[in-house]
Amino acid sequence: MKILLAIDGSDFSKVAIHELIKMTLSSNSEIHIINVYELPKTTGLGLHTMGGKIGNYIEEIRSNAQKLGNKIVSEAFDKIKAENKALTITTSVVSGLPKSTINEKAENWGADLIVVGSQGHGAFSRLVLGSVSQYLTTNAKCSVLIARDRNKK
Repeated sequence: MKILLAIDGSDFSKVAIHELIKMTLSSNSEIHIINVYELPKTTGLGLHTMGGKIGNYIEEIRSNAQKLGNKIVSEAFDKIKAENKALTITTSVVSGLPKSTINEKAENWGADLIVVGSQGHGAFSRLVLGSVSQYLTTNAKCSVLIARDRNKK
């Protein structure tokens, strides 16, 4: 079984990690842990007059997001591997719109299951663009497990 675990470091994605750990998986199961971060849009007049500083600012944001993403997937990798050393686990940290990037990765990789938390970072993004989990349940070509914390309301 090929399982794509999409996480963002939120408490909701920690619940997704925990739910995945609880699953009984065969030793030939593969897990790919992905973190997708969004870069701010840099369009508009006047940005070119900043003498290249905006490019440095965006690169710093990208670098910090990549470092944070690497930490998030590394911690998840360690937790899952500690519970089942036989699993094949890979990771990636990429830039893009989370809902479509996760879906594309699942399709391209041939995932049998996507595991996500019920919510994540970015309340404004959810309001404007819609929930990642909602998008995946509607558009993914494989099964989707939405992990929920039973103790939260």
